[in-house]
Amino acid sequence: MSRPRTPVRRFTAPLTAGLLTAGALALPTQQAHAAGSVVRVTGTQGNWQLTVDGSPYRIKGLTWGPAVADADRYLPDLKSMGVNTIRTWGTDATSKPLFDAAAAHGIKVIAGFWLQPGGGPGSGGCVNYVTDAAYKKQMLGEFSKWVQEYKNNPGILLWNVGNESVLGLQNCYSGGELEKQRDAYTTFVNDVAKRIHGIDPDHAVTSTDAWVGAWPYYKKNAPDLDLYAVNSYNAVCDIKSAWEQGGYTKPYIVTETGPAGEWEVPDDANGVPQEPADQAKADGYTRAWNCVTGHQGVALGATMFHYGTEYDFGGIWFNLLPGGQKRLSYYAVKRAYGADTAHDNTPPIITGLSVEGDAGKVQAGRDLTLSVRATDPDGDPLAYEVLDNSMYIDQSRQLVPLPFTDLGGGRLRITAPDRPGVWKMYVKATDGKGNVGVETRSVRVVPPTVDGTDIALGRAATASSYQTGGGDCPCPAAGAVDGKPATRWASDWSDPQWLQVDLGSRTTFKHVQLVWETSYAKAYAIQTSDDGQNWRTVRQVTDGNGGVDDFDVAGTGRYVRVNGTARGTGWGYSLYEFGVYS
Repeated sequence: MSRPRTPVRRFTAPLTAGLLTAGALALPTQQAHAAGSVVRVTGTQGNWQLTVDGSPYRIKGLTWGPAVADADRYLPDLKSMGVNTIRTWGTDATSKPLFDAAAAHGIKVIAGFWLQPGGGPGSGGCVNYVTDAAYKKQMLGEFSKWVQEYKNNPGILLWNVGNESVLGLQNCYSGGELEKQRDAYTTFVNDVAKRIHGIDPDHAVTSTDAWVGAWPYYKKNAPDLDLYAVNSYNAVCDIKSAWEQGGYTKPYIVTETGPAGEWEVPDDANGVPQEPADQAKADGYTRAWNCVTGHQGVALGATMFHYGTEYDFGGIWFNLLPGGQKRLSYYAVKRAYGADTAHDNTPPIITGLSVEGDAGKVQAGRDLTLSVRATDPDGDPLAYEVLDNSMYIDQSRQLVPLPFTDLGGGRLRITAPDRPGVWKMYVKATDGKGNVGVETRSVRVVPPTVDGTDIALGRAATASSYQTGGGDCPCPAAGAVDGKPATRWASDWSDPQWLQVDLGSRTTFKHVQLVWETSYAKAYAIQTSDDGQNWRTVRQVTDGNGGVDDFDVAGTGRYVRVNGTARGTGWGYSLYEFGVYS
């Protein structure tokens, strides 16, 4: 049984029910289609097969990521990989060009229908499947319409109702109510399956969930499904035994699989999921396919995850061709599906990536050197790129290219991010032939070490305002001078705002360090005063960008304050630390 995944560790971005609804606003004009295929599940217990127009058909598939407009660009590549099937998560008025293009290239589509709360934990849209008759009526009508529209399209292989909602319902309910909802959901899936069979008797119907723990609900409540479907990554090889122990009487397909996901790997030394290396990911696809094909007569194939081109956090973890560049995983899938790779130019292989120095104490804004070991099997010259990502700080999936200095010998020097927290650093090696190797390591960025004594530490602090509640607040002025990196001062959401510290007596200082939270100051002044009333400006900043502001400044006074005049965000001002050093 695959382990349920946690909300922050889920990357897939399927079509939402809202998008499906939007697509239903105008019924497409009926058009004549070429006759569709007849797709059946045939055979007897433990000796099943899928047939298309009477011929055996094993699903050798990938989940589909590119825009529909790019179908004719990418489908020939899929065909060259030995792929015969793609999977989607939603079907609506925009689906026809993809179905048509797939058929034209000899590829079939597992056409999805999205149901809330799809996508497992972390997805939105909690529905009460016990009482919400209106939602069920709407979805039943919606799905029926598109089945009627596309049932004769030669691109259709299967209809797939829902994605990970049995698991996802635990994000909405608990205890006995959760059990009732899961029973009601799978009963509704069966209602949809019966309706689809009534409209289209020529295509099999399945339903996907995130782990085999959903199958007892389908067994109990959804007898009209022709086969089951499951998304399973590192636990894919456990499906066979779960099926055997569960006493099931239907075959299954695996609708997402591949290397271990973020929710399945151990944390690294910085406390974030340790992403597998490129070679380990490639091996993950090979292993997954071997386990699917190893369950003869029951597992009817797979659509592995993911034929996507996004070059972001999740894309680097799973996509076979981020940015359109092919990885080791791409060729592993191609080999698994029996296509010829003997004459392919293959990707660079990164056998090592390390952070020089202590990866748990990288000083913000200072030099950071990465050491990479990479070779190219075809002897192609390599070009490097360095990028970073702040997912574990602010949930951003974006990868940001960084300037770097090539020191030779695989040593690449960059400037460390200036915002404290755990960052992921990526090194990309390309061969100029459309292939890429990517490896990543985490670093924990900390404020730079200051030579001197923080004379503001533990002193009395006051502010123009502070937030009394919400999130991690109350966030009083004292939170910025207590030496604790997790506490902060947060102001009201208006300009100007100030924070001041009483040094106890007139004192000379030489350095100031400000560690901003996300809500930073774009414009502010560092000021001193002997009486707390009359202020002298010793440093003016007009181009603040958050992170750590660390500068030498000469000043003398009993009081020192940060006087913010322009916020950098729509929120207030927020400081983790206000250090004043003698």
